Amino acid sequence: MNIQQLRYVFEVARHRLNVSEAAEALFTSQPGVSKQIRLLEEELGVEIFVRHGKRLVGITDPGRQVLGIAGRILQEVDNLREVGAEFSNEATGSLSIAFTHTQARYALPKVVQAFMARYPNVRLSFHQGNPRQVCEYVLSGEADIAIATEAIAEHEDIVMLPCYQWNRCIIAPLRHPILTEQPLTLEAIARYPVVTYDFAFTGRNRINEAFTGRGLKPNVVLTAIDSDVIKTYVAMGLGVGIVARMAFDPGTDRDLGMVDAAHLFASSTTRIGLRRNAWLRGYVYAFIELFAPQLTRRVIEAALAGGGEDPGL
Repeated sequence: MNIQQLRYVFEVARHRLNVSEAAEALFTSQPGVSKQIRLLEEELGVEIFVRHGKRLVGITDPGRQVLGIAGRILQEVDNLREVGAEFSNEATGSLSIAFTHTQARYALPKVVQAFMARYPNVRLSFHQGNPRQVCEYVLSGEADIAIATEAIAEHEDIVMLPCYQWNRCIIAPLRHPILTEQPLTLEAIARYPVVTYDFAFTGRNRINEAFTGRGLKPNVVLTAIDSDVIKTYVAMGLGVGIVARMAFDPGTDRDLGMVDAAHLFASSTTRIGLRRNAWLRGYVYAFIELFAPQLTRRVIEAALAGGGEDPGL
């Protein structure tokens, strides 16, 4: 048994049992991958994969156990490499961040600017997606950090750290009647077509819960995955928009008006997600603390070790 064999079975599972894709990702041949998997199965005395002819069509029960252990071993191997990199050169390396559009557009620019000024030799790479995709990037190892509002809490292999709370506002073209509603109510919003986030994004469930709690069904005519698209269609007169308060900028959104709606919806919490038991370079801790100052290295390490403390908001 060797690390290479464990990596082969793990990659095959990660590529939905497609041995060709796994071999390509591993820069090796398909027959080589198949052979090493067979050798590992023979040594363990169990079949990891269910086969139909030469094709892999499923994972056996013992195979699931093997894959779980293999994943933990491979992560620890990666951690060993990170330890060496950490102490050989603390200011050089790479950092991959997965986030949703709202975070990328409105919350991260100043943090990224400050980080790059402090660590000019760290290469940043970004992955954008919906909250579930953002989490998958971290679980697969393609990203070091996930930043999102939803879905992180659903993964037991991701440590969730709260960063800040936020709420929503109503936007509409200037002189739209909704902008003069005093006080603004859900009933008033429900009188107009609504443009807001897609179901997978940015606290959409909080919006649904608020209307349902009042026995209302808003006329949602358009959904989008980012705030800029919503603002574009609201400005065209398609409806009133419900967006994150941080997404409205009076300096650039001069054709729109805004009414704060924090009293109508439950607040949402933006969280950072990290793989459980991950080894983080020093500059990763620095990035997180720039984004959420209460998340110090001591707090993060305690959380990753399983004895986490609530950093508060």
